[in-house]
Amino acid sequence: MSDAAEIINMVQDADGRFTPQSVERMERDTRGLVPKLLRVAGKIPFADDLAAAYFAARDPNTPLKAKGVLFAAAAYFVMPIDLMPDFLAGLGFTDDATVLATALGIVGMHVKDVHRGMARRLLRLPEPVKRDA
Repeated sequence: MSDAAEIINMVQDADGRFTPQSVERMERDTRGLVPKLLRVAGKIPFADDLAAAYFAARDPNTPLKAKGVLFAAAAYFVMPIDLMPDFLAGLGFTDDATVLATALGIVGMHVKDVHRGMARRLLRLPEPVKRDA
């Protein structure tokens, strides 16, 4: 099993808890997020925030409303048709970044350190340096 699959499996709802169909549908729509994110991670400065939001959305402890907002932002990133096509050099991901920033502004308190750690491991980013106060 790849590192990405192993990390994703860690946050799956093990008890099969019911979620409304709209959130389930958004979760299905984001299945292509990890491969696309790994393909473009070096080109977008918000890759770690997007991955952390995705992991928070998949966390069974995240409230349902927050899951909906986070999955919607992740789904927007994955969708092949959006306001500004991703292939436009320099501008293609600005709409995706705006959608993610808005989502994090609304429900960012539900993106925990554990989700950020999983995002860093997925993207193979170094752990942040801890400074003494």
